Amino acid sequence: MEQGPVLSEAVVRFASFLAIFAAMAAYELWSPRLERDEMRGAIRSRRWITNISMVLIASIVLRIVFPAAAVGAAIYAEERGLGLFHHYTVNSFVAGVAAFVVLDFAVWLEHVASHKIPILWRIHRMHHADTGFDLTTGLRFHPLEIVLSMMWKAAVVIALGAPAVAVLVFEIVLNGTSMFNHANARLPLWLDSWLRLVVVTPDMHRVHHSTICRETDSNYGFNLPIWDRLFRTYRDQPEKGHEGMEIGLPFYRGVDPTRLLWALTLPFRRN
Repeated sequence: MEQGPVLSEAVVRFASFLAIFAAMAAYELWSPRLERDEMRGAIRSRRWITNISMVLIASIVLRIVFPAAAVGAAIYAEERGLGLFHHYTVNSFVAGVAAFVVLDFAVWLEHVASHKIPILWRIHRMHHADTGFDLTTGLRFHPLEIVLSMMWKAAVVIALGAPAVAVLVFEIVLNGTSMFNHANARLPLWLDSWLRLVVVTPDMHRVHHSTICRETDSNYGFNLPIWDRLFRTYRDQPEKGHEGMEIGLPFYRGVDPTRLLWALTLPFRRN
């Protein structure tokens, strides 16, 4: 495969990431939703260093293991006429919209599986070990999880024959909404109530990071909230309210999840 499209995809995604990160960071500083020790001062600095380091490491590992990423998988399928949309010659716009929706469901399903399947939970729990909740939490995924996720998305992309442009848009939106719905950003309640009908909001996803298991077992969505409503995993508010809820995993309260080495090695430890 030629390097041009792959390099272009990487540049577009990186530029989009920087723009969204800067915008959300500015919004958090301007209008924070919660004021907690874990999200300010020295603890916040350690969290940000670890969480940002995690996404940098994951990105490097992904580019080594899977340099073409999901967009490369789409180009591969297109060049060889693979996938449902190529087989039935579906209109490119319809194929793009359908691919976006199916990929969103696939990511939701992957997220549910990462909580339900023990070996996947061992990897995913590092994300939930963060006792703070801000846009950097949306970047805190173990490199193993990122690689497995990309393999899953690539398989779905090839099976569909998804258009490369639609896949690129989906990847940018997924990355952006992950930062948005993990943001410590205050939205007017009226806006949140309407917005969560079409996109996962910070108040909606924060419930998923509760220390209460039945709340963690809800609100799995990143982009579209329809899947949680459809499969009855939607929870409107945390029992203790957003100001009173505890965030993280209760059995890691005695450790410091802001340490990078601790986070990287967590999947390989017994508990």
